Amino acid sequence: MTVAHPATILGLVPFSSSFATAARGANHQEKDMLTTIRVAGDVTAQGVKVAEYQDGRVTVETGRDRVTGWPVPRVLRGALAGLLLAVAGIGAAPQAVQAETLLNVSYDPTRELYREFNEAFSAYWVAQGNPAPTIEVSHGGSGSQSRAVVDGLKAQVVTLALGGDIDRIAAAGLLPADWQSKLPNNASPYTSTIVFLVREGNPKGLKDWGDLVADGVEVITPNPKTSGGARWNYLAAWAWAEKHYGGDQTQVLDYIKALFTNVPVLDTGARGSTTTFAQRKIGDVLISWENEAYLIEKEFPGETEIVYPSLSILAEPPVAVVEKNTEKNGTTAAARAYLEFLYTDEAQELAGKHFYRPRNAAILAKYSAKLTPIPLVTVDKDFGGWAKAQKTHFDDGGTFDQAYGTK
Repeated sequence: MTVAHPATILGLVPFSSSFATAARGANHQEKDMLTTIRVAGDVTAQGVKVAEYQDGRVTVETGRDRVTGWPVPRVLRGALAGLLLAVAGIGAAPQAVQAETLLNVSYDPTRELYREFNEAFSAYWVAQGNPAPTIEVSHGGSGSQSRAVVDGLKAQVVTLALGGDIDRIAAAGLLPADWQSKLPNNASPYTSTIVFLVREGNPKGLKDWGDLVADGVEVITPNPKTSGGARWNYLAAWAWAEKHYGGDQTQVLDYIKALFTNVPVLDTGARGSTTTFAQRKIGDVLISWENEAYLIEKEFPGETEIVYPSLSILAEPPVAVVEKNTEKNGTTAAARAYLEFLYTDEAQELAGKHFYRPRNAAILAKYSAKLTPIPLVTVDKDFGGWAKAQKTHFDDGGTFDQAYGTK
């Protein structure tokens, strides 16, 4: 089926037809065919082949990202390809190639950051005398990504939206329970917060959380059941309501109900909500990661404005090595180096460039004109940690179900 797509937004829709034509022109015999590749473990991808390498790997353009891996023989493609590869080892990488392959399973809005970070880490790793690594990144709603790793997605590292999603992976026995002690700052190399993105001129006059429940206001936010960003959004709104209503839980829950009454669609991830708001032009306000809001402003100059509410939340996206997976394929050292590199000055500069808040105070200060200091609550202090917050608000029967179930 042929689908017409509008202009590309933040890598969300297939690449332009002119690029596709050029890529196909490089190999006329395959201009109308898709190439299937094995990325890592049982993970496969499919797209138009745009590059070939001497070791046999190829790069394909999937419509979202460029992905490099080993071609899957045509006879194995289809519904049984992954099973056949796993059982028979067909299509496995040539044993002579010693370069590590790392799969980073990440959350939605980190695409641009890790695209550039991976290039920087690869250069560093090679400079240390190692073969150039193959680094692939999977993106999606943080909760969905966490469950995918538990269900068998062979991640070497995870860079997710919140600690609770990595705790789920630890509970499945794939990494130690004390994973946050393995890296500085509770394994969060950068932080962010939650802001509002409104239409140019802020026609609805939306300045704080209380304005979002007014009649006629359409609010865009993802589904807290599947999106880590949505859970940060939800807790920021809850914290404001608790302060505003003096801790009256009935009034707080009524506020949350009113807020979600104004939400016309719940996307599964933050990037999906970005598409809904910025590309489909639905909604008056997007509750957004700070970095995502600035990316939208950059992509659509003059169409939106960022509003900082009176109170928000300190979002600390954590990272971890999935040790059970790395121990099986001998990539533990590379995976650890990959995450440790996030704390270097070079990577901290990249975090600031992509509108995350670096942990390095001196580098953060360089970006303070944009990354506005505001009052922030924290999950540990104000919600008792992620385990308690998850159970209270997002597990079945929690406050989100109580609020959204009555919409």
